[in-house]
Amino acid sequence: MAWRIGVDIGGTFTDVALVDDASGYIGVAKAPTTPRDFAEGVLTALAQAMERDAIAAADVGLLAHATTVVTNALLEEKGARAGVVMTRGFRDILELRRSARPDLYDLFQDAPATLVPRRRRFEITERIGADGAVVTPLAEAEIDDLIAALRAERVEAVAVSLLFSFINPDHERRLGARLRAGLDVPVYLSSEVLPEIREFERASTTTVCAYVGPILASYLDRLETATKGLGLPPMYVMGSNGGVFEAGEGIAMPAMAVESGPAAGVVAAALAARQIDRPDLLTFDMGGTTAKASLILNGRYETTPEYEVGGGASANRWMNGTGHPIRVPVIDLAEVSAGGGSIAWVDAAGGLRVGPASAGAEPGPVCYGRGGVEPTVTDCNLILGNLDRSSLLGGTMEIDYGAAEAAVRAKLAVPLGLDVEAAAAAVIDVVNHAMAEALKIVSVERGHDPRDFALAAFGGAGPLHAAALAEELGMGEVICPPIPGAFSALGLVGSDLKRDYVHTVYVTTDAADPAALEAAFANLEAKGAAMLDRAGTPPERRAFERTVDARYIRQSYELSVPVANGAFDAAALAKAASDFHDRHRQTYGHDNRGEPVQLVSLRVAAIGRIPALAIRQEPARSGDPVKGRRRLFARGRAPAEAVVLDRSRMPAGYAVDGPAVIESLESTILTPAGWQAAMDADGFVRLTRQGAAS
Repeated sequence: MAWRIGVDIGGTFTDVALVDDASGYIGVAKAPTTPRDFAEGVLTALAQAMERDAIAAADVGLLAHATTVVTNALLEEKGARAGVVMTRGFRDILELRRSARPDLYDLFQDAPATLVPRRRRFEITERIGADGAVVTPLAEAEIDDLIAALRAERVEAVAVSLLFSFINPDHERRLGARLRAGLDVPVYLSSEVLPEIREFERASTTTVCAYVGPILASYLDRLETATKGLGLPPMYVMGSNGGVFEAGEGIAMPAMAVESGPAAGVVAAALAARQIDRPDLLTFDMGGTTAKASLILNGRYETTPEYEVGGGASANRWMNGTGHPIRVPVIDLAEVSAGGGSIAWVDAAGGLRVGPASAGAEPGPVCYGRGGVEPTVTDCNLILGNLDRSSLLGGTMEIDYGAAEAAVRAKLAVPLGLDVEAAAAAVIDVVNHAMAEALKIVSVERGHDPRDFALAAFGGAGPLHAAALAEELGMGEVICPPIPGAFSALGLVGSDLKRDYVHTVYVTTDAADPAALEAAFANLEAKGAAMLDRAGTPPERRAFERTVDARYIRQSYELSVPVANGAFDAAALAKAASDFHDRHRQTYGHDNRGEPVQLVSLRVAAIGRIPALAIRQEPARSGDPVKGRRRLFARGRAPAEAVVLDRSRMPAGYAVDGPAVIESLESTILTPAGWQAAMDADGFVRLTRQGAAS
């Protein structure tokens, strides 16, 4: 492939990771994110990276991109002007939602606002029954008036979600054909977007596609035009499921890109887990706006088929009822509004709070000197000595320490009656607690003991906080990979091409016909093969992964169970049922092997393998990495003199006892007292807690 390039948009910085397949060299570049036009920041960072390493466009074999365009449109409610068409009598599905509420005892909470107001939600006379039979024929005579009404509302996209169209899509397809012929806007059909049960989730996912589709299409079109103008290859986009897809696939199914950036970091961590023989990891990714946690077991990450975003769900995405559901495979993440740019503030009752508001990239933390006036987590780390007072990004970013200190003093220390260092330390304690809760969600609440895992820390701020989080969870090892501040961008160039397909079957294992299930799996694999054909993936690099969504009868939600490839016969059916019982016991603490298992949906992931990526950054051959010493402050501890090291000058085998600070271009590792940091032969810095079990 020659060079691989990954570009990841973060809340504060846009990161570029470069990998030379010939030598294994890994490079990184960072540029400020440009929220007014994300493409501007992407192109700036890309140009800087290619110029610095003298990379010709013709030598680039892979260009992959993780975008926040979809997520931001949903969180900020700045999507397209969409219209929705539903079966007559079901116009208000999006508002009726489910009965789930994030706070059971809050009688005054409001559900998230619908993405499409009622005046742009339309009905058409038709009805398909639960058995797929036509109850009421499609009223063809109503379609012309419907087109006129949608045109009068100046819609930019249309979502069509008719009842039971996942069983019989005939009405939806006929209506969609007329709408596409009569309107010059994209039309998303639920039978194409999400052909499976649950009318609300299906309608919500299709509506999300219509709401963000035009914005994503415009963004990708502008960016692709610019990159092609530079002579770069076609661009791939990171999906929420841990694989990349072609830009055209994303425009057809925009919901696939909701968790684009965080997914790439987990993929890179899974690659690293297998490489360094640490197959069980908790991942911790802390950037400028949010912190994300995930779990890797036996070298593999887990996905969940249901996810909520927007409507306040940015801080509580693991909770039902907080946002807009999307039914697409998403890497199982817990995310909190806690990042380097998170703003610390004192509430009316005198309590210290951190987030959810963030200083973002514009203006950014106070110490960046770009007009920020609210103290952030980064400003507090600076005051505590955890960050260099003079510069960041290898000396290219000057720091205004005085402005940060003044902001923390005026906005936090004085209202709380503390000195500046104590106030800054309190902020770090608050944000650490919030991030530890996210780690517990993906471990303890999934039936796993975090003490059985190592903590993989990345993101620009992740290694700064990792040791403190590991201590709180009783963990004894922290792994900081090469280029942690751009690790998600690195994951982009190690991700396979991947697209998921689903088919609802709704049958119990004791009544299922294995031959019919095998035929359904084969049909899904044929769709995946067609996608891989379009991408030009050779047969030897293709793979298909099967799973079933299963539950006990009368349960409301399913668990995903992997199914081995090969003919799905009676033995495979029995194995799937047995594996479901095991999974149910692990997740909920009990099972019932005497009860039939209900198979709800079949899923196939079509994968186009790319050449394996080795995550390695050669350590220094020799030399002294010590840069100097500085004083560190921490709550409940006396100030301590810490040694400051340059990571790029640490040879393999070099070890240092805490307190120590290890600095690199894009990140800083904090090694507290009681911990030791050591550089290994692949450029990973491993922190071990003294006295912790191996």
